[in-house]
Order: sequence, then C-alpha cells, then structure tokens
Amino acid sequence: MASIVLRVRLTSGDHLDVAYEEPDVADENDVVEHVLATLADSAGALRCKHGERLMVVYSRGVAAVEVAPRGAVL
Repeated sequence: MASIVLRVRLTSGDHLDVAYEEPDVADENDVVEHVLATLADSAGALRCKHGERLMVVYSRGVAAVEVAPRGAVL
C-alpha cells in the first residue's frame, strides 16, 4: 500500500492537507498519477483522510495540488 500527502488548494483560495492511500499500488509515483488522472476528470472524487476524518475531495472544487516530498504535513 502506498500513501501520499497532498496539499489541495481549493477554488475558494483555501488549502488543506490530506492523506491519500492506494491499497493496490506499491509505488508512490503510480499513486500520484492516479490522483492526477482522477482530478483531471470533471466528475472525479478522491477519498482522503484529514487527521482522523474521512474526506471526499471533488475535482470541480480543486484549483491546484501539491505532493508533500516527505512525511505528513497534517
């Protein structure tokens, strides 16, 4: 299972840090590609975690995404 931390900038200008896990993938680069492909679709949605809370990030509300180089920003 590979997990990454994303800093998501919303269309409102706010940003939040979320953790995303992909259970079937071992390589973090493949996870990043999956996230980008999902958010490129106008109906895309990612199930993420913000602390202990489950959060769904919808692509239509995302303006930009940054991938944390190491460790959690949360």
